[in-house]
Amino acid sequence: MDENAQNTDTTSTEGTDTGQAGTPPTPTVESLQAEVDKWKAMSRTNEKRWQDASAERDSLKQAGMSDADKALETARSEARSAALAEYGTRLADAELRAQAAKAGVELPSADFLNLSKFVGDDGSVNADLIGTFVSSLPKPVAEPEFSQGLGLGRQGGSGVQQLSRDDLSRMSPKEINAARKAGQLDALMRGDI
Repeated sequence: MDENAQNTDTTSTEGTDTGQAGTPPTPTVESLQAEVDKWKAMSRTNEKRWQDASAERDSLKQAGMSDADKALETARSEARSAALAEYGTRLADAELRAQAAKAGVELPSADFLNLSKFVGDDGSVNADLIGTFVSSLPKPVAEPEFSQGLGLGRQGGSGVQQLSRDDLSRMSPKEINAARKAGQLDALMRGDI
């Protein structure tokens, strides 16, 4: 018994030799990572035990059910699956439209889409799969930067008011370009005026 008392005295004096009475040593990254791994493993073990216990409970519950109770439980699960499938496709449609609008692409007609492919077995929408699909759609073609009507012959019809040289003298260069694009200078450029 004296040895135990002597050992406890030795350990109590060892902690005070550092000059920091009552403070634990600073943990290292490796020790913290080992602690995290230990808790993860314990959590996975407990989760597996819980799943096993739940499965055993469900099997015992099924064994104790009468035929009417089993039929009722089957009907409930089928109804739940049908409701999840119906509302899951609606949610998938909404998510698809939202992501397509955000990406600026046009979706194909709903007649050509199988929305159930975007819904999981539990009725949840797979946003990653929808994002992949939307990103595969072609982007809309931007309008050309320059006028594409050059060299096509007469442009502008009789319905467009034509400007004269006198009108041009009172206009700025921006206004002249806008008038040219609108077809208001076609007669002047052809030499008709």
